[in-house]
Amino acid sequence: MEHPSQPDGGGVQSARCRQCGESSGGELFCAHCGSLQRPATDYYVFFGLKRVLVLDTEDLQRKFYELSRRLHPDRFTWKSAIERQYSLEATAILNDGYRVLRDPLMRAEYVLKQEGFDIGEQRSKDVPPELLEEVFDLNMALEELRLGDEEAHGQIEEARNRFLAMRESIDKELETLYRRFDDTQDRGVLQQVRTVLNRRRYVRNLVNEVEKELAREGQPAQ
Repeated sequence: MEHPSQPDGGGVQSARCRQCGESSGGELFCAHCGSLQRPATDYYVFFGLKRVLVLDTEDLQRKFYELSRRLHPDRFTWKSAIERQYSLEATAILNDGYRVLRDPLMRAEYVLKQEGFDIGEQRSKDVPPELLEEVFDLNMALEELRLGDEEAHGQIEEARNRFLAMRESIDKELETLYRRFDDTQDRGVLQQVRTVLNRRRYVRNLVNEVEKELAREGQPAQ
């Protein structure tokens, strides 16, 4: 006889096993009968990780492979319909969660969303004030290059190198903020993370734009 389990408000399965009725301890698999429980939708809870911005990615990978083996479809062929459904849900959360948590930027955006911060989409008109002059010079050089001024090619190469250096500097700044948040759990630090992430996304877009133009210029004429 199956015992109903109800998820709590955070998407975590109840502490009582749906199969044997014993306390499951909130784990994905019941410690008593081994049956699969309703998976938590929170990625940190699902992987059994503390909610921090600096993660041990090797540990995350080990957990991912271990859960991948335990959630393999062949293990649920003869299970109940509800357990097969839970396995599909858990596999989707496993893959999405691993993709997000292994990437430092996506991980930070995920925590920001959890904390209610609106990270939004990066719009081309939203130029960070400190980059206004850089963007103006880049647009001028791109326009000159498109009009056939080959000297502008060198300016664009220089711009790419500056943007790459900016991106590296921003990544170091983010790592410092990540560690500060992990130590303090201060929402004020998360606000700083959000601001720096916005700047980082804009610089990434500039790098992509420059490299796309340089690649186009390097293609042989048809």
